[in-house]
Amino acid sequence: MDVVAWTGSTACALQQALRMTNDDFADHLGVAVRTVANWHSAPGTVPRAEIQSALDTAYERSSASVQRRFGLLTRPTPAAVEAQALRVAIAVVLKGDDVLLVCRRGDGKIRWQFPAGVVKPGASPAVVAVEETQSETGIRCTVREHLGSRVHPVTGVVAEYHACEYLMGEATNRDQIENADVAWVPRAALTRFIPEQSIFPPILEALA
Repeated sequence: MDVVAWTGSTACALQQALRMTNDDFADHLGVAVRTVANWHSAPGTVPRAEIQSALDTAYERSSASVQRRFGLLTRPTPAAVEAQALRVAIAVVLKGDDVLLVCRRGDGKIRWQFPAGVVKPGASPAVVAVEETQSETGIRCTVREHLGSRVHPVTGVVAEYHACEYLMGEATNRDQIENADVAWVPRAALTRFIPEQSIFPPILEALA
C-alpha cells in the first residue's frame, strides 16, 4: 500500500476520488465539516496525527478504482507541462424511451448516475464515454451529440456530457466494486432517481 503524505490538498483529492460532498467526507472520517472546508481553503495544511490515521484508513479501505482516481489526482505534474483540470466523460445513453443509469456505491449510500469515466490527457471524451459505458454496463453505444460541459457542482471536476444512442447489448453490472446496479429507466421517471436540480439542463432538454 502506498504511503500518502497527507495535506489539505491530498485530503481533498481523496474526497474527490470518493465522489463525496464535504458533509459526506466529514462523516466518513469522523471529523467536523469545517475541517474539510479548511482543507479546501488552505491546501498546504498538515492534518493532526489522528486525522492522518483516519485518512490512511479511508484510503486503504477504498476500492481499487477510487485509489486509481486518487493517484491521477495527486500525480505530480512536470514543471514544463501546464496542469490540466481533471475531466470526466459522461454518457447519456438512450434506448427508445429509456435512459441508462448506474447505481454507485459510496460511504454506505447509493446514488444513481449516468455512466462516466475519467478522461486522461490526450484522450477523446467521446471515446471515453463509449468505452466506459461498455466497460461498466455491457452496453454498446455511439455518440450522437456533445451536450456541453460544466464544472460539476459536487465533485468539482470538468464534466463532458454526450447524448448517445444504444446499439446492442444487455445491461449488466460489470463493475460490482464501484456499482450496485445498472438499469434502463423511463425518461419521464429520471428525476425519481436523480434530483432534477443536479441534472445538467441540456440533458433535460435532450430528453424532453
